[in-house]
Amino acid sequence: MSTAAKKQIVLGAFVNGVNHTTVWSDPQAGSQIDFSTFRHVAQTAERGRFDFFFLAEGLALRERGGRVFDQDIVGRPDTFPVLAALAAVTEHLGLVGTFNATFNEPYELAKQLASLDHLSGGRAGWNVVTSFDAFTGQNFRRGGFLHRDDRYVRAQEFLAAARELWDSWAEDAIAADKDSGTFLRQADAGAFAVQGKQFGIEGRFATPRGPQGHPVVLQAGVSPQGREFAAGGADAVFCPLQPLDKAQEFYRDIQERATRQGRPAGSVKLLPSATVVLGDTEEEAAERHRDIVLRQISGQTAQILLETVWNRDLSGYDPEGPLPDVDPDPAGPRVIQGRANIFQDPHRTVAEWRGIAEANGYSLRELAIHVFGRAEFVGTPTGIADRLDDFVQQGGSDGYILGSHLVPSGLDEFVDKVVPLLQERGSLRTEYTGSTLRENLGIPTPRAASGQPVAG
Repeated sequence: MSTAAKKQIVLGAFVNGVNHTTVWSDPQAGSQIDFSTFRHVAQTAERGRFDFFFLAEGLALRERGGRVFDQDIVGRPDTFPVLAALAAVTEHLGLVGTFNATFNEPYELAKQLASLDHLSGGRAGWNVVTSFDAFTGQNFRRGGFLHRDDRYVRAQEFLAAARELWDSWAEDAIAADKDSGTFLRQADAGAFAVQGKQFGIEGRFATPRGPQGHPVVLQAGVSPQGREFAAGGADAVFCPLQPLDKAQEFYRDIQERATRQGRPAGSVKLLPSATVVLGDTEEEAAERHRDIVLRQISGQTAQILLETVWNRDLSGYDPEGPLPDVDPDPAGPRVIQGRANIFQDPHRTVAEWRGIAEANGYSLRELAIHVFGRAEFVGTPTGIADRLDDFVQQGGSDGYILGSHLVPSGLDEFVDKVVPLLQERGSLRTEYTGSTLRENLGIPTPRAASGQPVAG
């Protein structure tokens, strides 16, 4: 394949929120609160010509038996101030935040995102997530009112409402005062009315249309509902990394769903999460990986991870011993609160895990490492560059959202050693060519309410 024909790899830099994967006890680990941490990751990503910085967020401190996990990173600052501050110390990097469509309101969130888009010169992005559990809802006025089946109903209406608000400032209704930089609003600018099952709002939107028209929209979810939502309205999907054949199938499914909903083929970018462990040799990389994963998944962490599926207190089982001999109890009171359960059928999942453990002689902890270990790419810089590139070129994804066990310096080695190899292959830009996140991602700018393309 010629260099000119190669698909360009999209890269996002991911900083986890509440999680077990960040080894906060590492001597090189930095603060999860100090701004220098976020600045270091963002500027490293920009040096590596990444497309965007991606910040996860949790709305509640997770609990086990009424007590906060001591394995989790807690105390993360609010996402919007972090991204706004990063806009001042970066020039090209997109700034994507995770914001919940269940507990926020369209006007407020649309205004914040439009403001970030202006402040950053068109680099804002929104990862749309939902929540259905009453535990998280206790932090909000409406509590756990939303049934699980309705979460995407609200999310779809929420996104549609936000887009109507952004479109309420039509391009031909805005004139910029070149001397002062202010916006002059005509009589119809900002007027909106949204009526649906979830929202009934009307008024005037206070923030003019941003440089991108709409912030870039990501969606995280691989369920049938999530796929339909992404295919209908998302610009990109944040998803788990799968083996190539399954990834290709998922990729085709999303694009086919998008086409059925009237969108052009290739409208949705597929961006799986991934981590990289490097070594000068394959053996060194494997050894580093083993050391990292043993620190990520201690015996206690393994027990808690399995409790999310068993929904039983497993503290009486030896992490270095066999899997629990009891069946899961999905109907019982939740042992773990605030953690999304990604395994839809606990009985089937446990049966599969027992088969894996028996076939490989795994202990409880070893099974947890097998299932929850996060380093998908382990090897030398050359080997990693080959695998990353081949996966994208063969239709497994459009790129990756890369995280690390070490914050904030975990991305440095990748940028120094792997990025130049991808650039040599012609699969990664050497310079930014666009001024907005949409331009760098190759995503069209949505048309204004007037039907005219948005300038800039």
